[in-house]
Amino acid sequence: MPKITPCLWFDGNAEAAAAFYTSVFPNSRIDKVVRSAADNPSTREGEVLTVEYTLDGSPFIGLNGGPDFKFSEAISFEIDCKDQAEVDGYWDALVRDGGEHSVCGWLKDRFGVSWQVVPRQLNEMLESPDRAAAKRAMEAMLKMTKIEVEQLKEAFEGVPA
Repeated sequence: MPKITPCLWFDGNAEAAAAFYTSVFPNSRIDKVVRSAADNPSTREGEVLTVEYTLDGSPFIGLNGGPDFKFSEAISFEIDCKDQAEVDGYWDALVRDGGEHSVCGWLKDRFGVSWQVVPRQLNEMLESPDRAAAKRAMEAMLKMTKIEVEQLKEAFEGVPA
């Protein structure tokens, strides 16, 4: 088991968030639901306090901590996508039912958590020794909402738009 586990602070909907995330990612499951042993500032006795879950093999904890803290883009989770089909699948699933599109492959899901949905091809292009091609790919990416691999490829190869 890893020594570091992300703990996400929710306002009463940690179990719903865990159920949603485990439905989106393969190799995922809810591992444990812990109910509060006593009334506390964020939950009443018997209500869900924490949810331990696994997303694609990585452990997470959802804490029903109350309304005091909100998610921001200062923390996000990057999804390494093998191709455009994976980008499209994760993008569509995570923005469904109240998520928000952002820019450069970023989005917020309906719980306010920020995600970066990134095709592997982008990083390969940005790391290219051909710095002019890498620059064209980056400039193309900066104009996108959801990242489109074919448009990146065209920019990288210098194909006129």
